[in-house]
Amino acid sequence: MAKGMVGELWDFMRVRKKFWLLPVIVVMVLVGALLVFAQGSVLAPFIYTIF
Repeated sequence: MAKGMVGELWDFMRVRKKFWLLPVIVVMVLVGALLVFAQGSVLAPFIYTIF
């Protein structure tokens, strides 16, 4: 059965006991989503000054 990227990543973390990577990945995804969704909004200049 073909696995997606999330399944492969979960298998990697489970087999190698690298569960500490999960919060790092979640934060990176949330920051990326924030940048994508705020790109066209009025708040964009304020968000970009944070980075």
